[in-house]
Amino acid sequence: MAGRLVLWLLLGLGPAGGAHIKKAEADGEAPRYLHAAELGAALRALAEAAPPGLARLFSIGQSVEGRPLWVLRLTAGLGPGPGSGPEADPGGAPIPGRPQVKLVGNMHGDEPLGRPLLLRLARELVSGWARGDARAGRLLNATDLYLLPSLNPDGFERAREGDCGGAAPGGRENSRGKDLNRSFPDQFGAAQPDLEPVPEVRALIAWMQRNKFVLSGNLHGGSVVASYPYDDSPMHKPNGIYSKSADDEVFKYLAKAYASNHPIMKTGTPNCPGEQFETFKDGITNGAYWYDVEGGMQDYNYVWADCFEITLELSCCKYPMAAQLQQEWEYNRESFLTFIEKVHMGVKGFVRDLVTGSGLANATIAVAGIDHNITAGRFGDYHRLLMPGTYNITAAVMGYVPMTVENIEVKEGAATGVDFSLQPAVLVPVPDPTPAAATPAPGSAINANATATAKAASPTSLHQPLQPEDFRHHHFPDMEIFLRRYASEYTNITRLYSVGKSVEQRELYVMEISDNPGVHEPGEPEFKYIGNMHGNEVIGRELLLNLIDYLCKNFGTDPEVTELVLNTRIHIMPSMNPDGYEKSQEGDRSSTVGRNNSNNYDLNRNFPDQFLPTTEPLQPETLAVMTWLRAFPFVLSANLHGGSLVVNYPFDDDEKGIAIYSKSPDDGVFQQLALSYSKENTQMYQGSPCKDMYPNEYFPHGITNGAHWYNVQGGMQDWNYLNTNCFEVTIELGCVKYPNAEDLPKYWEQNHRSLLQFIKQVHQGVKGFVLDATDGRGISNATISIADINHPVTSYKAGDYWRLLVPGSYKITASARGYNPLTRTVTVGDRGAVQVNFTLSRTDSKVEEGKIPVLTNEDTSDPSTKEFETLIKDLSAENGLERLVLTPSMDVSPYRYRPYKDLSDFLRALNLNYPQITNLTNLGHSVEYRQMWSLEISNKPNQSEPEEPKIRFVAGIHGNAPVGTELLLALAEFLCVNYKKNAAITKLIDRTRIVIVPSLNPDGRETAQERDCTSKTGQTNAHGKDLDTDFTSNFSSSSGMGEPETKAIIENLILKRDFSLSVALDGGSLLVTYPYDKPVQTVENKETLRHLASLYANNHPSMHLGQPGCKNESDKNIPGGVIRGAEWHSHLGSMKDFSVTFGHCPEITVYTSCCYFPSAGQLPNLWTENKKSLLSMLVEVHKGVHGFVQDKSGKPVSKAVIVLNEGVRVYTKEGGYFHVLLAPGLHNISATAEGYQQKHVLVQVRHDAASSVVIVFDMDNRIFGLSRELVVTVAGATMSAVVLTACIIWCVCSIKSNRHKDGFHRLRQHNDDYEDEIRMMSTGSKKSLLSHEFQDETDTEEETLYSSKH
Repeated sequence: MAGRLVLWLLLGLGPAGGAHIKKAEADGEAPRYLHAAELGAALRALAEAAPPGLARLFSIGQSVEGRPLWVLRLTAGLGPGPGSGPEADPGGAPIPGRPQVKLVGNMHGDEPLGRPLLLRLARELVSGWARGDARAGRLLNATDLYLLPSLNPDGFERAREGDCGGAAPGGRENSRGKDLNRSFPDQFGAAQPDLEPVPEVRALIAWMQRNKFVLSGNLHGGSVVASYPYDDSPMHKPNGIYSKSADDEVFKYLAKAYASNHPIMKTGTPNCPGEQFETFKDGITNGAYWYDVEGGMQDYNYVWADCFEITLELSCCKYPMAAQLQQEWEYNRESFLTFIEKVHMGVKGFVRDLVTGSGLANATIAVAGIDHNITAGRFGDYHRLLMPGTYNITAAVMGYVPMTVENIEVKEGAATGVDFSLQPAVLVPVPDPTPAAATPAPGSAINANATATAKAASPTSLHQPLQPEDFRHHHFPDMEIFLRRYASEYTNITRLYSVGKSVEQRELYVMEISDNPGVHEPGEPEFKYIGNMHGNEVIGRELLLNLIDYLCKNFGTDPEVTELVLNTRIHIMPSMNPDGYEKSQEGDRSSTVGRNNSNNYDLNRNFPDQFLPTTEPLQPETLAVMTWLRAFPFVLSANLHGGSLVVNYPFDDDEKGIAIYSKSPDDGVFQQLALSYSKENTQMYQGSPCKDMYPNEYFPHGITNGAHWYNVQGGMQDWNYLNTNCFEVTIELGCVKYPNAEDLPKYWEQNHRSLLQFIKQVHQGVKGFVLDATDGRGISNATISIADINHPVTSYKAGDYWRLLVPGSYKITASARGYNPLTRTVTVGDRGAVQVNFTLSRTDSKVEEGKIPVLTNEDTSDPSTKEFETLIKDLSAENGLERLVLTPSMDVSPYRYRPYKDLSDFLRALNLNYPQITNLTNLGHSVEYRQMWSLEISNKPNQSEPEEPKIRFVAGIHGNAPVGTELLLALAEFLCVNYKKNAAITKLIDRTRIVIVPSLNPDGRETAQERDCTSKTGQTNAHGKDLDTDFTSNFSSSSGMGEPETKAIIENLILKRDFSLSVALDGGSLLVTYPYDKPVQTVENKETLRHLASLYANNHPSMHLGQPGCKNESDKNIPGGVIRGAEWHSHLGSMKDFSVTFGHCPEITVYTSCCYFPSAGQLPNLWTENKKSLLSMLVEVHKGVHGFVQDKSGKPVSKAVIVLNEGVRVYTKEGGYFHVLLAPGLHNISATAEGYQQKHVLVQVRHDAASSVVIVFDMDNRIFGLSRELVVTVAGATMSAVVLTACIIWCVCSIKSNRHKDGFHRLRQHNDDYEDEIRMMSTGSKKSLLSHEFQDETDTEEETLYSSKH
């Protein structure tokens, strides 16, 4: 009782103390700043007077001048004292399961407000505990709180009270002149900082390493705002760069938690002297966006210490007067408490040993989709701050099988509890191992809302990795079941997919093995093995099935396998020729039975060749593999064969077609790759493999150049190297092509080390990212060139690249369209790839620094808009459409062709069944008076929404090619049936106006015949006119010229000029054409038009290969499946040319099949082939540039002219909106409107998002290039002179009239005529002045231009 009385007296809580402390100092003393000795004494007195086990005072080190760095620890249940030993913390051991929070003040000596505020906070918490305050009790019972009032006590002693601007010399830095908040290791820094001059920083880092802090606040002064990571960026620009961390949303939430409870901070307008116009939305800011701080403490906390720290600027005055301290406490009290309480959000729990139940220290906690892991504390306890949502979380630690818990629901408020019990890699003997494996460790629990799925490989009872046990030949059904079984048993690391089908419709299966299957992780290389390309060469097929078994069973238990799977995305295709395999015979040593596919083509002679044209048609297996290789950023590959024992590397042939060494530019790399395999296979490395069959064959060290061995035209390995970023070798695995099953274990024994060693080679050379210096984002398709090696590679979507190289020194250049190239000298070793990042500046940097701003996307505050932008980005990612749209959707299947009546009934039925999202209208009629239907699909189909992009799909311009008609009907049904059922489709429909016109030529369609692949019957309309030649520039609705179908399309679609994109479907080939169909010298906006065409082709399984296989010879070898219309079939009057020229809408024409009118049985397959491409157009229409034009008063400017790259023109719609699709890159946009000054802007367009701009016009103050005031003055003077001259003439004439009365009549008549002439001249000059059109092309003052999103 006496102790409680002493505490109350110390805290100033006499009988009138009340519920809240009103004074900071004891004995009624007014709040003031305490110097070092006073501060230490006050903290010591507080710790001693606090209830037992609640407070502990300790020092983490000393300042330069020897002042202690005091820390007060507050939490219930503290033990008797600190432990002993080098690892012991002076503050004592942490409490299991209790999250640690720290608040650090006075890092800058002249910003000391944190000192008294943290002391006041400590006193309030201790007093609250003492008097039984519920909130203080909850906080200190559940939270381990550490308060460090002064990190820079030396600087404080030099600072001066009342110095608001930091004018006192030396107060900010420590005694060695070092800014402590610029002295920490930096993730973007070029070198490690020198910590010797900053013992304060050294002490703090050591303290953090001994603990597992979860949350932290760093208290500063000089403004009123909460700043969050990152504090700097790779570019280190002074400000304006939003440097986003992986946990950006969490950091914003934490910052708002503090700011929203601070009465000044939450306003976002601190009004600091000299910075009155500085504003912070919601009172928070990204650190680097405000100003760049390299070497800051908050970033170090997050990147290196698992701690989420924000920086809190508490007052405009750095060192406010003591009289303001009480007010500052009242401002910050609730913010402090709320912020500390946020440590209990997210997920918490323990990671334990499944067998012993002991905690696993330093276990890694990984959250799927967030690229930032944390580690568990010394008791296996962890706390992971997360926003509300559903997460998949994995716990992993060396020597244990990783475990993933899926569908963990995190709610607002208290953290969700999720414990992990990890299975040891080597089991400890227990009496009954079966129950032990199935029984959770004591105390383990998983939240009821989470569906726990332990995704782990089987345990091993030995230290050696598990070897395959099932050696047999797998025919296709057996192989299929094997692959499905492993895909279902090891779902955490496998994904089974097919890249296509063989001639006999067998799936070409691929097993993906990765720690994140189905996702390309930026920076992680992709590897592939392909087996059984020749059907009777089967060793590779069985070895790859063995390899799948080996990788799956040993993941998480064997360090080598675990490292490979964690750091490599591995794709394994066991059989590229399943048809040929089924024809082969066990025991075949050297025959060719089953070697070729079912069309009797050798697949390894079927790829396009660099030296000689491939005359054989590309086979389904070849096309499927080519498509696959273009879809993934493969770095390294091996093609497994049989018939010899050697590794064969490019080139496989030469221009002469003879057996001669044909060296590739990367000959040294290929030799190293080949040796990495052969060295692990003793028999192969000896170089004389098949003496009984080929006694004279010798391969030094078991490797050979392909063409030097024998010439192979059309081989797969050369095609890989020349057409992708992938380096491939061909491995001959044995002298016998189809050995007996009993010999298979021997082949595994000989090759399994080689197979693993070869995969590891994907991590050699250089790797890194190519980044945009403006926003720090990755640049896709950038070129990486090596000096003196004529073989560039390109970066992938996130800007990541990989370039295999042998050890040595290289000059490496990164370049990209619209950027300045950058060259670096790099030394490559033999112990893994060297990380080399390139940050490229834009080529228009001089313009950027002048009057023309460059716009990129900024974060939007509109949650729904941001959510939709995220969807577009996700849909643009690899497999995004499959994952979000195609797989989870209800599909439709067109099975017949619909004549006009059935088509009309079908469209009416859609409209009747889905009236809320459809509107059916009639555009006009055909010659024979059939209606031309248009179906709009949107969430508001009867309302004008100019801010939303509008896309049209049209088909049937040639009646004899009705495939497009049926595809569009299928698309319409697919969208309707999935609305409100599939989230992605629903959002696309809600944000897009989709117009489908399925039949432009209904009369011609009625005369065409099914299965007529080449007939022109029905191609024209009823007047015999090819409608795709009738869209002429002299069109006039009143002229009577043109066909009725053409008029309907022009008047009711094209000339509405409100479409952003048009896709026309036709038939007769398998490719995409872009404008123009007419012969022209140059094509404006060619890059964009080709980009749109390529997007469709690249999402089609075979179109992008450029080998339609049609009988028409002109269709052969279309690069990428895309060609300008005039280069294919040139003609005048095409719809797409008219659309671009007069409708200001880009249009592409898709030719869906070689046959004009294929049988109805082919429709389901045609729909499957085109569905992804059609949907990709719905995604693409949301990219490019969205804009809004207004004047300074905010009034929208409609019909303004938007000129793109000094060529293509579009016009703003009602409400001032415009939208234009542009290829990714930097584009110049000019805006003009009558009566306004011209505006210029450069816009950076990305491949996965739209750029949004707002253009604000100034009034045009120039006429004839001169100022308006000057022109008006001159005009006024001119008119005055004319009037004066007229008066003088009149006076002279009057005088003459008096002198010559007899001439009066004639003079009066002449005077009247003269006045009329003057009047006419005057009127005429006014008219010409007023009617003259002016356009100011001169530069004006810096443009007023804002970037936004809508």
